[in-house]
Order: sequence, then structure tokens, then C-alpha cells
Amino acid sequence: MSADEATDSAPGRPAPRTQRGIRTRNALLVAAREVFERDGFLDAKISDITKAAGTASGSFYTYFDSKEEVFTAVVAQVQEEMLHPHVRERSDVDDPRTLIDLANREYLQTYRRNARLMAVLEQVSQIDERFRSVRLGRSMAFAERNTRLIRRLQEQGRADSELDAEISSLALSAMMSRMAYLVYVYGHDIPFESLVTNLNRLWFNALALHPPAGS
Repeated sequence: MSADEATDSAPGRPAPRTQRGIRTRNALLVAAREVFERDGFLDAKISDITKAAGTASGSFYTYFDSKEEVFTAVVAQVQEEMLHPHVRERSDVDDPRTLIDLANREYLQTYRRNARLMAVLEQVSQIDERFRSVRLGRSMAFAERNTRLIRRLQEQGRADSELDAEISSLALSAMMSRMAYLVYVYGHDIPFESLVTNLNRLWFNALALHPPAGS
């Protein structure tokens, strides 16, 4: 999602109704992300955010109550981008192995683009209960999506029917998240194609998915 598209309001606040209001809020979100990625959450200051956005200090409080609220809004943008719920529609394919490959590739590419913000979220979630809930909610959104996929494949007879779909989804989702963090935040050097190919194979083997006959 681009900054221009991110016009959803913070919880409890109506979305800006004017183009100027939309531009100002988006500028604050862009600036907030820059400051959080540069300084971390604890050292980030609202005055630095408004300075980077080129807005008056008071403008911040028209759209956000606090540093915590604007950080939550920034993370929500990234979550929407990373969930990529329309892989099936965009790919126009039905083979589950191909769908998993497309989803995994998009997840890893998006994580790589957003690695610095993911690092901040991971760190602050260890010390602040509010962001622990945000972090957990993000993880559960991925897991719930993957649970639906696994159950659908089981109903179609294309995945191991003895697996618990929810537990399997949590395990596979956690694998993706931690590997992405290891590679793109900690900087462990694994080439992208090697990373995605091996993660795909772990997905396929875990779910007992096999290539279509004749492939």
C-alpha cells in the first residue's frame, strides 16, 4: 500500500474528509515511519515527526493522540501490504503449490522492503503490552489465512487430512516470520531463490502436497 492509498483513520477517529487533510495525515505517516526506522520507537519524538512532515506541531494531534497511535497506524499499513489477500485473483491459477510459492515470494519480498520497521515492531513488542497485542494480531491474521487455505486443501483431498489445520498453520507461519527476521533483520546471508525454494519445499512436505500428475 502506498502512502497515497493509506487514508484509513486511527481507531475512534473519522477519516480526513478534505484532500488537504488526507495529504497532511499521509505526510505524518510517511514521516513517522522515517523517524521510527531511524531512531527506534523509544527515541522517536513527535516533534521530529512533524518536522520531517513539514507540518505544525499542533497538526499531529488533529490525526493522532500519541506516538503509540501513529506507530500503530504505520504498522497497520505494512500489515495490509504483507497480508496480500488477492494472490489467487491476481495469479489466476489453482495449483496449491504455485499459490503457496506466489504467497511466500510476495511475503518475503514485502518483508525485505519493510525490514527496518519490522525490527522496531519486534523490539517494542517485547517491552510494551499494547504492541505485543499488535504483534500477536499481525501473526494471527497470517495464521488464520493459512488455516483457511489448509482446510480447503484438505477438503479437496490435496493435503494430509490428519493434520490439525490450525496447528500446522501456526507452525508454518512462524517459520516464515522467523526466517524472514533472521535474513532481513539480522542479515543472515541466504540468496532469495534459495530461501524461497527451501521454504516452499518445507510447506509442500509438511502438507503432503505433490506436483500434479505428469509435471
